[in-house]
Amino acid sequence: MKFEIIPVTHYLQNCTLIWCENSGSAALIDPGGDVDSLLDEVSSRNLKLEKILLTHGHLDHAGGAAEIRRRTGVPIHGPHIDDKFLMDSLDLQGKTMGIPGGEVTEPDFWHQDGDVIEVGSISLDVLLTPGHTPGHISLYSEPDSMIWVGDVLFKGSIGRTDFPRGDHQQLVNTCKEILFKLPETVRFYPGHGPSSTIGYEMRTNPFVGENV
Repeated sequence: MKFEIIPVTHYLQNCTLIWCENSGSAALIDPGGDVDSLLDEVSSRNLKLEKILLTHGHLDHAGGAAEIRRRTGVPIHGPHIDDKFLMDSLDLQGKTMGIPGGEVTEPDFWHQDGDVIEVGSISLDVLLTPGHTPGHISLYSEPDSMIWVGDVLFKGSIGRTDFPRGDHQQLVNTCKEILFKLPETVRFYPGHGPSSTIGYEMRTNPFVGENV
């Protein structure tokens, strides 16, 4: 797998373009906005965009999905249906957050824990990782030892739970009982900020690490 992280919107959300080197098939993970820039990146690399993948229904992660689908015809995958109330309110989120273009968006596929999403020869395992939102999912490539965790876990921090239907204890459980069960060498890519490894956060994270 090859990938490029592309920060979008004034929230500097980490949208990720992933692609299969063999086929040129590609997907965008959490395209929160700046659609022209994202599609220009796909085009400049001569890739074939096949899917849009969403970890959860907050606008800075999902706000560009509907426009990309409209312009390219590719389907939207995820999150879990428990985030439907957020996908149904993307227009209102836009007015609140000051991000233009927010619109109600119905994914083509809601995903469950244990699903597999394929992009060319890339296989991403869907892990249900609630807490930040109830229908939050993470996307795990076991062969590449990488996972995209949206806004659940950050380097030295964890996701906020003061949004509607956020649940702090559920988020802590997700980190400790799901993400920290992965191999320590797995590198995770969060929705904001730098990447880190599961093992490093397990040992040092001041919110969910082993000393908490």
